Amino acid sequence: MLASLILIPLAVALAIVVLPAASARAAALLGTLAAAAMTVVALVQFDWTEGGLMQFLTTTEWLPALGINLSFGADSISMLMIALTALLGPICVLASWTAITERVKTYYAWLLILQAAMVGVFVARDLIFFYICFEFTLIPMYVLISLYGSTNRKRAATTFFLYTFTGSVITLAGLAYVAYFNSTLPVDAFAGAGTWTFDIDTLEKAAAGQMSLSQQSLVLLALLCGFAVKVPLFPVHTWLPLAHTEAPTAGSVILAGVLLKLGTYGIYRFALGYTPDAFVYYAPVIATLCIIGILYGGLICWVQTDVKKLVAYSSVAHLGFCVLGLAALNHTGIQGSILYMINHGLSTGALFLLIGFMYERYHTRNMKEIGGLAAKMPIWATFMVFFVMASVGLPGLNGFVSEFLCMFGTFQASDHWSTGIWGSENAATIGATGGKLGPWYAAIAALGVIIAAMYLLIMVGKVVFGPLKEPGGHDSHGGGHSGGHGADSHTHLPPDLTAREITALVPLALACLIFGIYPKPLFEALKDPVNDTVAWVHKIAPPPMPEGNVNPSMIGSVEIGSPAANAASNVQEIAR
Repeated sequence: MLASLILIPLAVALAIVVLPAASARAAALLGTLAAAAMTVVALVQFDWTEGGLMQFLTTTEWLPALGINLSFGADSISMLMIALTALLGPICVLASWTAITERVKTYYAWLLILQAAMVGVFVARDLIFFYICFEFTLIPMYVLISLYGSTNRKRAATTFFLYTFTGSVITLAGLAYVAYFNSTLPVDAFAGAGTWTFDIDTLEKAAAGQMSLSQQSLVLLALLCGFAVKVPLFPVHTWLPLAHTEAPTAGSVILAGVLLKLGTYGIYRFALGYTPDAFVYYAPVIATLCIIGILYGGLICWVQTDVKKLVAYSSVAHLGFCVLGLAALNHTGIQGSILYMINHGLSTGALFLLIGFMYERYHTRNMKEIGGLAAKMPIWATFMVFFVMASVGLPGLNGFVSEFLCMFGTFQASDHWSTGIWGSENAATIGATGGKLGPWYAAIAALGVIIAAMYLLIMVGKVVFGPLKEPGGHDSHGGGHSGGHGADSHTHLPPDLTAREITALVPLALACLIFGIYPKPLFEALKDPVNDTVAWVHKIAPPPMPEGNVNPSMIGSVEIGSPAANAASNVQEIAR
């Protein structure tokens, strides 16, 4: 089942190579739709009542002498990320329909190969297979940026490749060390100990259960070198704005929607799973970097004149919230973080689509040259305002749910709730969880929400509303502008969105609305794996709590019917 989600895009990519160029678009669309249909089948067959268990498990020997297997499996978190990837596949093909007219076969073939590699990351149960898929995503994205990007595409592609490749090599060294460490353990330590293997579950027991804090710290540093760059976290974020700005529209959508989430997914799977002691110890440092990124990214957005670069820098801030939720190390924060992975992919991916559609018509993204587009593009303007509100975190839309939970989880995560200004000494504080963050971290991070609302609403005010302003020499029929290398300068588009472009946006809009109003199914899907992760971290590294507090593993959870779940689920009531 899971292997087919990788093989279908790969097979269609090979077919595109031998098909005539005129058939490449249709073949790519059919291929991504077939992968989406197979994903729906997998979602239906998946047992969501056992979301914490790895399902569809299959293992095939690959290099048995080295302990390397082709091993697949997925829990509910993997399935949700696969669903996001499958949803964005046909949307990216539709978005590229008129923008890419040169080297069409190359473009769509690499687009499908990229989708296969991203799915491979989410289903891998062998470290080497995970790393191959994780690293191989660099090649298709490098090709898409360098061949089909804007003016500085070569520099953007090279910077992207060097940053992410260098970090990933260090991560590989850390993972290899874990495998070596496991091979040195006594064979009776646990099943699989004392053998040379790259099985993810076996190595998790070795790293988390047998390594010292200093050893885990080195492994955590190695993991973050690759995963933090991919997210990206401050200060290793500088490749992202350039890559986003120069990438073709579909490249930016995939980059924001899925590729960046490979980093947060890696932190969740491996940093929390393999190095819980070290992650707990360094959680304040990680959270501080997240908060710096939130505020710094927001302030940089405030002074941007290029609307695409503004949205690119906003990803630095948004994903700071995502990792901050993981650093809270409680149910609420981790659930919020995983929801953020999905919701950011929906809303920010849609914003890049809208900016791409505008660029195809006006060949500019400069807010000094363009504005008041609601007068000429009312459908485009409606979608733009909607997705900006989702990105801001308006209650009733998806962004609010995840952002609220990330900050609420951070707010809870303190060992000092019963002391000082937060309460009476040794008094039980219901809802508090052990941790090294707490209200001050949440309060400072919340400033990023205010900054985000300001720069996004200012952008909407300039680009969408006000008097109509168009760049000089603009063709009133909407065409006549190149969308970058590989775009047809003679393609004419109507002033407002076409049916094809609306079709690409509607599924994202519906998802943002549904997940904002009724996120309960997502909570249900995430409950078991998140509970298992928190229990695992607390088992290996129990958070200290003041005397009189309740068991940290039993509180702070976003269980169905809990105050946190009700607050997030009933966002319309909160808004009122």
